[in-house]
Amino acid sequence: MVRRYDPERRQRIIDAAIRVVGEKGIAGLSHRSVAAEADVPLGSTTYHFSTLDELLVAALRQANEGFAKVVAARGGLRDDRADLAGELAGLLGEWLSGDRAGVELECELYLAALRRPALRPVAAEWAEGVAELLGARTDAVTARALVAVMDGMCLQVLLTGGAYDEGFAREVFGRVLRG
Repeated sequence: MVRRYDPERRQRIIDAAIRVVGEKGIAGLSHRSVAAEADVPLGSTTYHFSTLDELLVAALRQANEGFAKVVAARGGLRDDRADLAGELAGLLGEWLSGDRAGVELECELYLAALRRPALRPVAAEWAEGVAELLGARTDAVTARALVAVMDGMCLQVLLTGGAYDEGFAREVFGRVLRG
């Protein structure tokens, strides 16, 4: 049997896993469901990802890139003259007003680390990366507190279906920053 050269296959499998989780949740993820979604043989998924946790780690890393792009686009987070509370409130507003399914997917993968220890380092990388970015503008403890508040606000908006209130967020971030 001739082996087909397909350098994009691994990426297609990751993309398919993200679509499967987006449609069916993590409970609907299996090598079989991903193979069907990616239109690849089942053996391809297990070749590239021997466990579902390996596949979820790759999917979470890719999903984190969505938030990272929003962060990178907001230069005010790095500008000492910019109102940090306002920048953070605007950042969350921009992220939450984007592709709702994508935001929910990112949060679902992030929260999957509660039950899947293999995902914890990736979730921690995200939190540490944002805290490191904020640490350039404030102390390390405050930066970590801001990340925790961001997590909480995102979860409240997503879980309650409520609208994001940028003014409220700005006020809360301001209070954390003032100590």
